[in-house]
Parts: sequence; C-alpha cells; structure tokens
Amino acid sequence: MNIDGRAWRTIWLEEGGGAVSVIDQTQLPHEFSICSLRSCEEVVDAIRRMVVRGAPLIGVTAAYGLMLALRKNPSDSSLTNAIAALNATRPTAVNLRWALERVFRKVSSLDYSERADVAKEEAFLIAEEDVAMCQAIGENGLELIQKLAINRSDYCASDPINILTHCNAGWLATVDWGTALAPIYKAFRAGLNIHVWVDETRPRNQGSSLTAYELACEGVPHTVIADNAGGYLMQKGQVDAVIVGADRVTATGDVCNKIGTYLKALACFDNGVPFYVALPSSTIDWSIGNGLQEIPIEVRSPMEVTHVNGIYQKGSGSSEIVNVQVCPDRTTAFNPAFDITPARLVAALITEKGVANASKDGLEELYTLAK
Repeated sequence: MNIDGRAWRTIWLEEGGGAVSVIDQTQLPHEFSICSLRSCEEVVDAIRRMVVRGAPLIGVTAAYGLMLALRKNPSDSSLTNAIAALNATRPTAVNLRWALERVFRKVSSLDYSERADVAKEEAFLIAEEDVAMCQAIGENGLELIQKLAINRSDYCASDPINILTHCNAGWLATVDWGTALAPIYKAFRAGLNIHVWVDETRPRNQGSSLTAYELACEGVPHTVIADNAGGYLMQKGQVDAVIVGADRVTATGDVCNKIGTYLKALACFDNGVPFYVALPSSTIDWSIGNGLQEIPIEVRSPMEVTHVNGIYQKGSGSSEIVNVQVCPDRTTAFNPAFDITPARLVAALITEKGVANASKDGLEELYTLAK
C-alpha cells in the first residue's frame, strides 16, 4: 500500500534471511520507522509490545519468528519452546496459533539441517497467501458496497457512501490490503464516492492513529469520531454500513474483535444498518462454537486506559512522542482488549471465498463449495 507514493508491505524478509523487517506501529502516525528482528526473542517482544499487531500479521510474524528460532537451534526442544513463547504473546487472535501449527507440521518430521529453510519457505507462503486472501476479500466486499449504493433510495452520485469501521483492520493489520479496509480501498480505486467514519478505538487509538494514517496515505476521505458517536450517526442516517475485522470467528459465526465492536453491532441492529465482518479463513476457529464461553479474552495493561500517547511539540520546531497520564493517581482500570459479537447481529461474513451468512450452515456451505 501507499506511503508517500511508495508501495510498502508491513513485513518482509531481509536479504539472506537472517532477519525480518517490520514497520514499527507503536511509532505511527507521528514517525515512520522500521524494526529489524533477528531472533525469535525479538519477534516475541515485537508481538507483545504491538510493534506488529492485527491477527493476520501476527500469524505471519510468528511464522518468521519460528524460522529465526530454528536458524539458531533446530532441535525439537527449540521448536517446542519457540512455539510456546510465541503462542503466549497474544492469546485471543487465532491466526497466531494457526500459523505456528502450519509451520510445525512442515518441519517437525524433517532432519534438523532442513528445518530452518523449510520454515522460511512456509512463512513466505503464508505471507503471500495472506495478500491474495485480502485482495479477494476486497473484491467480495466491493460488490456489497456497490449494492449499498444501488439499493439506497435517495442515492445520487454526488452523495458519499458512508462506511464506519472500528479499530484498524487495514493493510497495517495484515501483510497488504487489509480485511475490513480492503473493500474500501477497492471501492475508492474503482471511483466510488466513499467516506469512512473512523472510530478512535480507545484505549490504544488504533483507529485515530493507524486507520486514519492509512486512509490519509491512500487519499480516502475520512473523519475520526469518538467511539461513542457511531450510534448517533446511525440514528441520523449517516452510516450506510459498518465493516470491521476479526481476531477470531467461531464455526457458528460468533465474532471476537477489538473491544467496542459488540456495541457497534447493537447500534446497527437497532437502526437497521448492516454490520459486516471481513476476515480470511485463517481467522476461523473451526474447533469452537460459542465465542463468549470459549474464546480467551486478553486483558492488557491498565496503563493503556489511564495513559495516552501523543506528540508533544517543543520549541524550535522539534517534537517528541510522550505518554501522558489522564486519570487520578489512585484510580484503577480494567482493560479487556476484545469482546464477542454474537452471530445473530452479523449481516454477513466477507471472506476470500465469498460472502457467507454468519452461521454454522453458512460457513460450511461457503467453504465446501469453494473447495
């Protein structure tokens, strides 16, 4: 995707394969910088600190982390320990486990001398497949956006199609294109008059920092709003659809995504606004059926709630990124990172295979027909 006219991906293998480069998302939108990860331990730290984030990208990064571990030590114990360390970084997003299991199946029966090279090949394939899946999600979602325009009774070409999104599910959350933002990018490049309402997404503000950054780089018209403003906009008829990503989707269509997603789905239900979820097949956890009971919800540091990052403009035109406390000293905070949206509130799931009903039958039919 575009940054100052140059095409970028979020992750790539450095020449020679001894390190993996990633965009440091903790510095955006104020500073664009690259991190070079040279060991599995550095990958673990990068995922835990959200230098890289977004379910699909976490999976790809973890696969490369396993490669780096096997370059250092290809033994069975090294393989097992690396998988355990990587899996422990982010318990909610299923892509992490999926990618590690996929690499493990490829290398576990091989001679030690072959393991690192095969892991490298598999990690590269996972990355390339992610790009292809996200492009397909974009095309399938584009059709839904086009139908929104056609079916809107008062629509004329000068009126924007207003899409609301939550958190960041763009190319920064994947290798390229994104999930929820892929249909928006496709629509914009196809010449549709589209406008995006961008939830700020407290407490880490992935919307106001990352999504707004992406959309600005691409030139897509957008407006950042407070998380609680979405329902009001729906009541005023200013939202045509909501499209979000997902960190895990159950076999029955329940959706786990960034905290606050459930409230958006409820507002959509009350106002007759379609609520869509965009995801690749790697985000579906076919082993579970009840999201609320079976998906582990990561609880992150209270400091993400009690403090906020921003840029401080100093004298002489200089600036620095600072962390500012916004709560009283003795105030405690609780910070669950995700919530569960039941399938009954989801209008459709947008996947690389097509658009499915958010149900066991809908998902099984789509993936059976696509095989």
